[in-house]
This record gives sequence, C-alpha cells and structure tokens, in this order.
Amino acid sequence: MASSVPENTAAASAAAASAEAPPLPKLNAAEFRQYNRLAEHMDYFHTHFRSTYNTLYTACTTQKRPAGMSIRSFLALGEQFCAQLTMHHTIEEQHVFPVLARKMPAFRKELELLEQHKEIHRGLDRLEEYLRECRVGERELRLGELKGVFDGFGGVLWRHLDEEVEQLGAENMRRFWTLEEMERLRL
Repeated sequence: MASSVPENTAAASAAAASAEAPPLPKLNAAEFRQYNRLAEHMDYFHTHFRSTYNTLYTACTTQKRPAGMSIRSFLALGEQFCAQLTMHHTIEEQHVFPVLARKMPAFRKELELLEQHKEIHRGLDRLEEYLRECRVGERELRLGELKGVFDGFGGVLWRHLDEEVEQLGAENMRRFWTLEEMERLRL
C-alpha cells in the first residue's frame, strides 16, 4: 500500500524529542492507567476500524464476500465504515485535537496527524463514491477494483491508527501533561 506521506512521522518527531529529554521516573500502575487512558479509549475505536477494514479488504483479496453476506450488506458495511471513520475524525478535529494541541505538537493543524486525516479522506471519498455507484446500480461491484480503492489509502490509514494511539500512550502523554491535568482531561 504505497502512500505519499512524508517520512518524518509524528512518531519519529516524538522519538527525536524524547531522545533529548532526560529519562522520567518509572510510573506506578495507577499513574500508568491515568496517563494511558486516552490511548486505550482511542484504540477501542481504532480496533473497530481495523476489523471492518480487514473484513472488506479480505473480501477484495479473496474475491469472495464473507459467508452469508449479501452484496447489499457488504456495500452497507463499507458505507458504514466510511461514515463512522468520518464522524470519528470530525470529533477528533473539532474537540480532541485542539485540546491536545495546546501542549502536544503532533496534534497541531500543520503536522502529520491532520495531514493523514486529509489523505485518508481523499481515499474515503473515492470509496464512498464507488460503493454508492454499486448500491444504486450505476456500476457492478468488482472486488478487484474495490481493492484498488482500498490500496489507495490503506497504508496511511493503518499508520495513522497506530501513530495516533502511540501519541496518546502513557510514556508520551506524561512528557506533556501532569497527573492532575490528566485527571481533568475529559475528551
């Protein structure tokens, strides 16, 4: 899955920054849970997106829909995937990223995570159009063609799902937020 995303990822930026910072003291279990709370919450949603993507993509690579799934259900699953991922990114961009960006550079508008959203949504727009055309009968569903649509944005989607959770992980969050701030941070 080729992508035009620059090599200087948010994860690489965070790694470079942490290489310059002195080591932080070890977290106890309660501190780790508090700092890792947002990563776990985000990964819950991302796991759903990965699972749905895998169901759709596997059908494309095997040239066979999941057992018992009608074409109508398959198309609906794809359209739900697009709608849910769009809603998820909209919530992040309007409510989550602005709060995190106050202290965390990776969530600022000009950096990688938001650029990844844009690239993902160019792919989602193509996917939605393809699925709509199939649903209304303007086009016949061809799983090989659909695979090409997924290949156009799958790499950046998977990288994004991983990097976003990594940015919200305990070891990174504690570099920017105190425990007291984490307790008040409700996203």
